[in-house]
Amino acid sequence: MTDRIVACEPEEVPRFARNAINLASAGLGACGLSATDEFFAPLERMLADGPAIFYPDLYDDNGKWMDGWETRRRRGGGHDHATIALAAPCRIDGFNVDTSHFTGNNAPACRIEGWRGTGAPDEATEWSEILPVHELNPDSHNFLACADHNLWTHLRIHIYPDGGIARLRVYGTPEIDAPPGTELDLVAALNGGRIVAFSDAHYGSFARMLAPGRGLNMGDGWETKRRRGPGHDWIVVALGGRGTIERVVVDTAHFKGNYPDSCSIQVADMPGFAEETREAVEAASANWDMLMEQQKLSADAVHEFDPDVVADRGPVTHIRLNIFPDGGVSRLRLFGRLA
Repeated sequence: MTDRIVACEPEEVPRFARNAINLASAGLGACGLSATDEFFAPLERMLADGPAIFYPDLYDDNGKWMDGWETRRRRGGGHDHATIALAAPCRIDGFNVDTSHFTGNNAPACRIEGWRGTGAPDEATEWSEILPVHELNPDSHNFLACADHNLWTHLRIHIYPDGGIARLRVYGTPEIDAPPGTELDLVAALNGGRIVAFSDAHYGSFARMLAPGRGLNMGDGWETKRRRGPGHDWIVVALGGRGTIERVVVDTAHFKGNYPDSCSIQVADMPGFAEETREAVEAASANWDMLMEQQKLSADAVHEFDPDVVADRGPVTHIRLNIFPDGGVSRLRLFGRLA
């Protein structure tokens, strides 16, 4: 088998997809429920977190191995469709219907419907159209805005008439469904936490730092390259909702020879700062208030910092995690209450 070819992310990304949470992420809990056909490639691959890959010389019993969902060629009319459960109830801003590596076998067009409910949809489910029919370009990131901002738990994607989709990304805002005063992880991706900016993210998958559970391996988290000059690395996160932080958990799972020596956390309250830019955050975040002074870290361990070392800074909307001087963090948890 030849070396794999990895798709590059597009340089121009629409606003709805920047610093966004993908609610069709298998790593966050999204799953495929059913498909009319999965002859060439199963539905579950369409929800994988990493970019689609391509092995030029890889074939299986049914034909060319493709990284995505691909149906056989239709001969009797009709079209294919698939149903997925989103990782959390959410309001959708837009989609990336990614056809990377599908050149003569991509789905030519798609339409998307939504449903909100518990359990699994069935034949009696009444679906609502949230994205009308759109043409899809082959081997491309097809970004499509969603004008419907109702709350949805499931999607049904129709492809016309057949073909393949490498990845489906669904960008939106999860609903925080908790009684007032409940303790929450305010930076959890499933509660709306999202990465805004960072000094470096050379290794791993930085967005996974806010994912549920512990890291699966050393690539399942945020890791910087080795720093050879002065200074230290940092990452800025927007909370899922304005809240007060009471305790902190920093997990260095699987980082053994490359964990940070120590860390600190700064905070800011910017409720009107909705359209973050990397430049604006980078310029301001170094001067934010200190929530937690520099604390020692160790290899492959869960570090819990209670209110004895976490200052009461009142309601905040953004945090900056500083690591000294560099290294990897698998998961970050900031527990508190919505303001």
